[in-house]
Amino acid sequence: MMRKLSLLFAGALMGASAMSLVYGAPGSTANAAGSETYKQLAIFGDIFERVRAQYVTPPDDKSLVENAINGMLTSLDPHSSYMNAEEAQDMRVQTKGEFGGLGIEVTMENDLVKVITPIDDTPAAKAGVLAGDYIAKIDGEEVRGLSLNDAVEKMRGLVNTPIKLTILRQGADKPIELTVVRDIIKVKAVKFRVENDIGYIKITSFTEKTHDDLESAIETIEKQVPKEKLKGYVLDLRLNPGGLLDQAVSVSDAFLNRGEIVSTRGRDPKDVTRFDARPGDDIDGKPLVVLVNGGSASASEIVAGALQDLRRATVVGTQSFGKGSVQTIVPLGENGALRLTTALYYTPSGKSIQGKGITPDIKVDQPLPPDLQGRDLTRGESDLKGHIKGSEEGDAGSGSAAYVPPEPKDDLQLIFAQQLLRGEKTDPAFPPNPDKAVLNQ
Repeated sequence: MMRKLSLLFAGALMGASAMSLVYGAPGSTANAAGSETYKQLAIFGDIFERVRAQYVTPPDDKSLVENAINGMLTSLDPHSSYMNAEEAQDMRVQTKGEFGGLGIEVTMENDLVKVITPIDDTPAAKAGVLAGDYIAKIDGEEVRGLSLNDAVEKMRGLVNTPIKLTILRQGADKPIELTVVRDIIKVKAVKFRVENDIGYIKITSFTEKTHDDLESAIETIEKQVPKEKLKGYVLDLRLNPGGLLDQAVSVSDAFLNRGEIVSTRGRDPKDVTRFDARPGDDIDGKPLVVLVNGGSASASEIVAGALQDLRRATVVGTQSFGKGSVQTIVPLGENGALRLTTALYYTPSGKSIQGKGITPDIKVDQPLPPDLQGRDLTRGESDLKGHIKGSEEGDAGSGSAAYVPPEPKDDLQLIFAQQLLRGEKTDPAFPPNPDKAVLNQ
């Protein structure tokens, strides 16, 4: 039986997806294709041969096949695709927490490459690339007509080599030309600091290093602040696109003593996998506030959903992205890998967040600064063309503004969380009552 690898995706990162792998149960075997299906495949073969023989210029056979495969997969949903050998290798490298490129998370929208977010301290961020920017040209070549994988491939290159991006930015009266110098992107999965009597922990992605880095952060904070003085922790998951499922489970487990963290369910009703917490709370029951916004997706939503449903933390911010699907990676040897959506995941209460996202316990909006007002920074799975409609989706859809101020003094969501922990603000949702945990019965 072929071993399959499952992952969670929320868009694509420069170079490949920054999401990582877990071993998953094999999906159910599909029924054998009928005669009508084989007739359709014969039509495809006929068209392929005619294109090879009669197109005005000799086409590249490999590109024709790859584009045909990707056309089939992307017609299913935005997260299914084919990865050639180089792309599959890039994905494996990224799960280790570093990759080569510019440092931007991107998707395809209106035939252009849309920047979801630039990663902190990367060439793209330093060059001035902003969330919501559209990349129209790459080194002078039009992006229209390219697949997302083709565009990403063109933005790759040797370290220390420049690339010119032509950007369309809402509010700008003409295209913006930016030159970005490629570099090795080392993703720092966990950042932390002490703010007087509060421990602040920001998880930027879920790579192989995330849980270990989280434990180190907690240990360092406890050394810097006496236990009796420490009011609690802020866990910041804003602008976190996701990553390894097993890391999302481990991070959730770090704050939990019991309960189901997440379950995944495939096409076959019997194809259900559950992940449960083990005894032991790394912060010894200290109060915990989780921050989310429209940039919180996939694995970060698993963490927020588990801590919310099990009443371990109070979730503050705005509606999360709403990516509740699981992708399975099927290795194809030297031919790369198939990335196929095979399941949805569910929070401990049994709810799917696909197309809906995590609704915070306390909504706190973050106003945009004057230079960004009028721009649409809203992100959501429900806005993606061809997305799987979630059972809980509704008319409101998912997502919200994906913006976090660079300066903590301007960060209203963070300030609110700190005020809750210090008792300067009160709300019925804080502290949560674990005896009222919402469990899937």
